Amino acid sequence: MSNPYEEGIPCLWMRGGTSKGGVFLASDLPSDPQERDALLLTIMGSPSITQIDGMGGADPLTSKVAILSPPSREDADLDYLFLQVFVDQAVVSDAQACGNILACVGPAAIERGLVAPQDGETQVRIHMRNTGEVSVATVQTPGGRVTYAGSAAIDGVPGTHAPVPLMFTGLEGSMSGDMLPTGAATDMLGGVETTLIDYGMPCVILAAEDFGITGTESRDALDQNHDLKRRIEAIRLQAGPLMQLGDVSEKSVPKMVLVSKPSEGGVIKTRSFIPHRCHASIGVFAAITVAAACTLTKGAAARQAQLPGDQSFRIEHPSGVAEVLLERDTQGCITGAGTLRTARKLMDGRVFPAPD
Repeated sequence: MSNPYEEGIPCLWMRGGTSKGGVFLASDLPSDPQERDALLLTIMGSPSITQIDGMGGADPLTSKVAILSPPSREDADLDYLFLQVFVDQAVVSDAQACGNILACVGPAAIERGLVAPQDGETQVRIHMRNTGEVSVATVQTPGGRVTYAGSAAIDGVPGTHAPVPLMFTGLEGSMSGDMLPTGAATDMLGGVETTLIDYGMPCVILAAEDFGITGTESRDALDQNHDLKRRIEAIRLQAGPLMQLGDVSEKSVPKMVLVSKPSEGGVIKTRSFIPHRCHASIGVFAAITVAAACTLTKGAAARQAQLPGDQSFRIEHPSGVAEVLLERDTQGCITGAGTLRTARKLMDGRVFPAPD
């Protein structure tokens, strides 16, 4: 039998926020998840630390996939499934959402005809299948066509592009069931104080100073600190069951976030691990979750944060600052969150998996 994919698979290769990856229609991929994942591994060139025989960029941030399909619920315009393709393991995980890749979903849905564009701006309601929430992305569509040109800038991405505002509600306990899955703002794990929190992304918040570092170290320096990474991973494995995530030894969640006092006019400084390599910046949902942790009365984030006088929480990271908007009621409870991202179409064509 001939290979049904020997003529290639339609694919948009896109940057979303500070990540990039392939955007596919579900109808162009195998319906069986195991067959689909095996195909995506060959497309990315995994498992290989170089991903030389595939499209992946030898980094978790550039080995990602978005799968789009018609909506399965009435309050959405389409479904979006995010898949993290591991670089050096034969693993494809749907255990988390990705807010950076989410930024390219709205434009891609219009490009692929899943959503009809309006003149000026088009709001796209995206059902995030990984977590169940609906996000609203505003896409710039002058004359009824997607444009990627604009004056919006985000740290970690050179140049300026069209803004893609993303707004979220119902992020509490996206995967853990509750914003504070243990019911407490702090838990002692591995001899240090932790905050186990899930407001869009399960995260373990830790004070950098508790590990004998400043929290200002470079990404490369942290990746070479094997004793630090060993301690962080031991805490992560303990946190998984406490956060209702089960055995996380082969999962990409929870994310581990080291925090320290801000130094660039932000609310707090972060160094996040995803989960075994230090992030070049910080994920959208991780940034939102860190901002939420800053509003608690206890915990590492609460101790280190310098709270703003308005809704804008500027989260410092190795490449700059990520801006998070938190909407809060009169009691200070968070009612919604948002962020500004950009996206760009890099390639529209066909991608070829490895031959059998």
